[in-house]
Amino acid sequence: MTYGLHQLEEVSQYIIKNPKSNTFLFFGEMGVGKTTLIKSLVKALGSDDVVSSPTYSLVNEYEAKGKLIFHFDFYRIKSIDEVYDIGFEDYLSQDAYIIIEWPEMIEELWPEEYTRIELGLAENLEQREIHIK
Repeated sequence: MTYGLHQLEEVSQYIIKNPKSNTFLFFGEMGVGKTTLIKSLVKALGSDDVVSSPTYSLVNEYEAKGKLIFHFDFYRIKSIDEVYDIGFEDYLSQDAYIIIEWPEMIEELWPEEYTRIELGLAENLEQREIHIK
């Protein structure tokens, strides 16, 4: 699927209606629009919270209709121990939405079930390509 910024809400609704799991792994190069799409996704899940990338804190927490959303960004981790130190496994065990940017940094900790979302630039560079698996 190819989309532009004006279609973020439509793409977010599609993701919500077609998940394999409540854990979403976001793949894509720096600047491809992962956080922009995640902001739209969190809103579509029903949250009014201000969404920002947790690049330095590793995790941000939002609430949507009584359900928690944990948003992780593992771009800057230096070792898997940092992920263990924040209690990542405890987050995974909760009945919550889990959104992970840069999941390739923690591949050995991926849950058994997840929704894989791959983003890339389209040929015209103004649109994005998305693959949901």
